[in-house]
Amino acid sequence: MAATGGFTFVIQPQEADQRLDVLVAARVAAVSRSLAAKLIARGLICVNGTPRKAGCRVKPGDTVSGRIPAPEATDCAPEPVDFGILFEDQHLIVVNKPPGLVVHPAAGHYSGTLVHGLLHHCPDIQGVGGQRRPGIVHRLDKDTSGVLLVAKNQIAHIHLAGQFKTRTIEKTYLTIVWGQMPAESGAVDLPIGRHPVDRKKMSTHSRRARSAQTLWKVRRLFQNASLLEVALKTGRTHQIRVHLAAIGHGILGDPLYGKGRDGRSQWSLHAWGRPLRQMLHAWRIGFYHPESNTRLAFEAPLPRDMVETLRLLAASASTR
Repeated sequence: MAATGGFTFVIQPQEADQRLDVLVAARVAAVSRSLAAKLIARGLICVNGTPRKAGCRVKPGDTVSGRIPAPEATDCAPEPVDFGILFEDQHLIVVNKPPGLVVHPAAGHYSGTLVHGLLHHCPDIQGVGGQRRPGIVHRLDKDTSGVLLVAKNQIAHIHLAGQFKTRTIEKTYLTIVWGQMPAESGAVDLPIGRHPVDRKKMSTHSRRARSAQTLWKVRRLFQNASLLEVALKTGRTHQIRVHLAAIGHGILGDPLYGKGRDGRSQWSLHAWGRPLRQMLHAWRIGFYHPESNTRLAFEAPLPRDMVETLRLLAASASTR
């Protein structure tokens, strides 16, 4: 079956008492069990014209019908935009996003985004997953570099977005923070919500916060900074930036949260005669391929500005 469209079939006697999601995966080409479950949850698959649950047991003679939603048209015009590609097949692209590149159009960024570049590189991605953000299943901040997953068709988009929702995608970051960490590793388990005063910021003191957990471990210590490997157990907005700032180790160059324990803003810090962008890099991602269900993992090498910052930190008196 194509990546979009409808299907209908009748349950045969030998198929009686099977789960609906299992049977759809077996009968409809290019639909895995996990994708079938997601379509069922959205009410896009019915039994005898009625939406049912994934665990529904079917009977001989039942009619199963469903559809995979078609991509929506988009207003974005394709533009040539520079970005790296770590992997690509007919289902997805693994992008290495450079720092400073906005992922999708928004206020103040109506051209030159990653989405514009994706439409230029892969015109068929238009409308996949929605009109404004074709192909996008997750985001990185403008000044965060690194690995980003993009879906090339509707089935892949539903499948990958579902993995983010169920937290089966593993995301690991590298970041440089202010000060030396007090231990080799640790966890920050603080809820995150919108800042009660500054609506552009998130906070661990929000009135309507959601649970969030960040795991960190030291990769290298410097005289007044640390290189950390950070893993996310949840995916809240600005989570790494907010959590590390909350424990007094804000990310170097972060304009919103980057302060050390002494309160000095790292945004105003000019490292060796040049301003820093936030030193946060999406280093590694692991996920299940939407067609084969094979577990894949990709790493994005550190960008030049972080490599240079680490070199200069080491030259200014590395402690180990």
